[in-house]
Amino acid sequence: MNILIWIIFGGLAGWIASMFAGTDAEQGILANIVVGIIGAMLGGYIATKMGAEGVTGFNLQSFVVAVLGAILFLVILKIVF
Repeated sequence: MNILIWIIFGGLAGWIASMFAGTDAEQGILANIVVGIIGAMLGGYIATKMGAEGVTGFNLQSFVVAVLGAILFLVILKIVF
């Protein structure tokens, strides 16, 4: 995926994850993008270790993996900070 798709994908995944994690009011668009991209990498890593496909492109399965990874990342951040 090119960088523009990563930004859009990350922003959407981070925004949805922040609503689930309860951090939407604290995050801006830049934080949503960063959380979404890190969540996509984290979710993709975990999915491949479990034998499933990770983030493979701009599709529903990849989006779900990215959102779940972003939620996990936000929960870890809440615990640490």
